[in-house]
Amino acid sequence: MEESESEWGELTRECLINILSRLTAEDQWRGAMLVCKSWFTAFQEPSLHSVFNFEPYFDSPSESPRWWTLQFESKIDSMLLSTIQSTHQFLTQIRIRHCSDRSLNLVTQRCPNLEVLSIRSCPRVTDDSISKIATGCPNLKELDISYCYEITHESLVLIGRNCSNLKVLKRNLMNWLDPSQHIRIVPDDYLNACPQDGGSEAAVIAIYMPHLESLKIRFSKLTAKGLNSICQGCPNMEHLDLSGCANLTSRDIANASSNVFRI
Repeated sequence: MEESESEWGELTRECLINILSRLTAEDQWRGAMLVCKSWFTAFQEPSLHSVFNFEPYFDSPSESPRWWTLQFESKIDSMLLSTIQSTHQFLTQIRIRHCSDRSLNLVTQRCPNLEVLSIRSCPRVTDDSISKIATGCPNLKELDISYCYEITHESLVLIGRNCSNLKVLKRNLMNWLDPSQHIRIVPDDYLNACPQDGGSEAAVIAIYMPHLESLKIRFSKLTAKGLNSICQGCPNMEHLDLSGCANLTSRDIANASSNVFRI
């Protein structure tokens, strides 16, 4: 046993980093860093901590009602806070769900190099933290705030003004045409809080996000006027997802996108 541990401890730093890079974030934090001193030292390598991605853990066939509880949110917040406190200066990507302003406020203070922020399905993320993200993370290139109903167009204004490199925006809403898939999973009061300001958000995107290349706004309540403004204001658009946008007709979409040559 001692001989085996010695062999693991004598691996070169390059080899150890290669091994650690192949582990999931969960496996890294559960004990790989504690195998021995050389493993702990290798674990400090910046390249190992540029991405914090917990999306794969939410890719189950059906969503769990417990994900929407305060208890689960608290655990997610604690996990994200722990990660930021340990590796904050290296983080360029954060992909997580069901966090709150509590953890995101630390992101704004500690992660100035952040380029990707994906925080889908966060009922208690508000304009308070997103407005701080806008000023604290100016290098943001991709933002996913899908199903975050406490975030308004006012935050999008600040993101557009301060994050000039933003190329990807995802602002999908839940299926309000057939909410049966969310019943008994997502709290009823949250389902009923679905944002109604599709026109306001479209105007903000058109005015403040001219460099967008990809926009996903599934089940948005924008109108033909809003879509026209987006297409006119975002000439570099290559991908536009309008699935479930019931206020639009095929003709509206064809007319609005006719002048966006890359789409």
